Amino acid sequence: MERFDVAIVGGGPAGSSAGHAAASAGASAVVLEKGVPRADRPDRLGPDSTDAAGILDYWVDIMGIHPDEMPEDVVLGELDRAEFIGPTESLTMRSTGIESSYDEFGFCMQRARFDDFLRDRAEEAGAAYRVGTSVRGVETDLAATDGPRHRLELADGETVGTDFLILADGPQRQVTSGVLDDYLPFDVTERLSTRETNHIAYQEHRRLPEEVFEEVAGAIKFWWGHMPGHTAYPWIFPNDDNVARIGLTMPIGMDIDDVENRDAYPLLRPDDERIPQGKEYIRRLLEMEYGDEYDIEADFPLVEERGKSGGTETYAISSTRPIDSPTAAGIAVVGGAMGATSAFHEGGDHTAVRTGAIAGELAASGDLSPYNDRWKDAIGDEVLRNVAMADVVHDYDPDDWDWAFSTARKLMENSDGYGLFDTSNVRAGFGAARLVTSYKRTKFSFRNGKYVQFTESEYTL
Repeated sequence: MERFDVAIVGGGPAGSSAGHAAASAGASAVVLEKGVPRADRPDRLGPDSTDAAGILDYWVDIMGIHPDEMPEDVVLGELDRAEFIGPTESLTMRSTGIESSYDEFGFCMQRARFDDFLRDRAEEAGAAYRVGTSVRGVETDLAATDGPRHRLELADGETVGTDFLILADGPQRQVTSGVLDDYLPFDVTERLSTRETNHIAYQEHRRLPEEVFEEVAGAIKFWWGHMPGHTAYPWIFPNDDNVARIGLTMPIGMDIDDVENRDAYPLLRPDDERIPQGKEYIRRLLEMEYGDEYDIEADFPLVEERGKSGGTETYAISSTRPIDSPTAAGIAVVGGAMGATSAFHEGGDHTAVRTGAIAGELAASGDLSPYNDRWKDAIGDEVLRNVAMADVVHDYDPDDWDWAFSTARKLMENSDGYGLFDTSNVRAGFGAARLVTSYKRTKFSFRNGKYVQFTESEYTL
C-alpha cells in the first residue's frame, strides 16, 4: 500500500488546487483522476473539463489565480459585458459592481487547457498526479493508530492510504456519496440525489459567420424565460477564431406535462410531446436569432476538434446549495462535489479552485477542523448571492423575466451590477421596491450560513 499525507479524489480545478496547496505546504499529496478522453485534449487524459468556461472580474480574486499566471493559450478572449435577454425585454451589464484586481469585465478560457495548467502547477509543487484509474471505494478506521485512517481501493487493484481525504469528484459525487453515507443519520441521496439537486448542461462549439461573431465578441449572452425549468437558459460564449460555445442548462428529468403556459416559451413548440433535447433547443435558438439571414447548419458548422467529442459535450452542474464536511474524520468535500458551483450562472471554477486550495492547505497542516468556517469566509458572499437569486426567480415565467429585466434596467441607471439591489433603490418606484425587497428578504433568510444543505453538526462520528 502506498501512503500519502493527503489523497485527493478528482483532478479537476478543485482537486488539482488541493494538490497544489498541500504539496506547497510540504505534505505528500496524490491526486487520483480516472481520466476522460477529449477531442480537445488528444495527447493527455484528464478531468471531464466541461463547463461554459467564463470568469468574471471579481471571480479572479476569489480564485486567487490571475490570468497573467496562466499560459497564453488558456485565455481565449476578454469580455466587456453580459447580456440577459428575455422574450421581449433585455438587460446589458457592463460591470459586476464588485471591486477586483482584474481590469476587464471578465474573460473566456479554454477549460481543458485551464485544467492542464492546474495539473502542471500541482505537479511542479510536488504533488503526484495519477490518471487512468478510478477509486472503487474508501474504507475508514477513525481509531487507527498504526495505519492510515483512510484506505482507497483503486480499480487497478492498488491501495492508497492517507490520513486526510479530499473529495473533489464533481457534482455526480460517485465517490463522495458513498463516503458521506457512513457519517449521516439519513440516506445521503435524500439530500444529494444527483437527479434532484443537479442540472444537466449541453453545449456545442460552432463557428459563427464573421458578422455574427463581431456582434457577440466580448459578450456572454443568456436567454432567460425562453425555456421552462428553474434556472433553465441557453447561452452563447464567444471563444476565438470565430468559434463560440452555444449551450444550455436545465433541471434533470423535466416532464413537459408539468409545464404551465407552454405557449409563452419561445423555444417550445405546440407539438412537443416531451422536453426537447439539448441539440434541438440549440437549433431552435439559432433559428430564432439568425435563421432569417443564415442557413444554420451550413453557416454555423460544428467545430469537431473542439469540445469533448465531435464539437459537443454534455455534463452535470451541481446545485446552488453547498454542504459542510465531516472534518473530524479527516475529510473535506470541495468544488462541485460540495455544491459550491452554481447552476444559476453556469459557473464555478473560481469557487472550486478556492475551496480546493483551502482544504489542501489545512490537510497539510494536519488539522481540517477550520475548513467549514474557512470556505464560508472565502466564498460565502458569492454563494449567498447565488442561492438568494436562484430562490427569488425559482417560479419565474417568461412575463416575470421581462418585468425583471425592464425593472433592473431602470435600477442600473443609478447602480452598476449587483449594486442595483442596494437598499436605496427601493425608493425608485413600486416595481423597483418589489424586486429589491424580494432579493433582500431572501438573502436575509439565508444569512449566517443558512444556505448550507446540511451542516457539520448533522454528521455522526
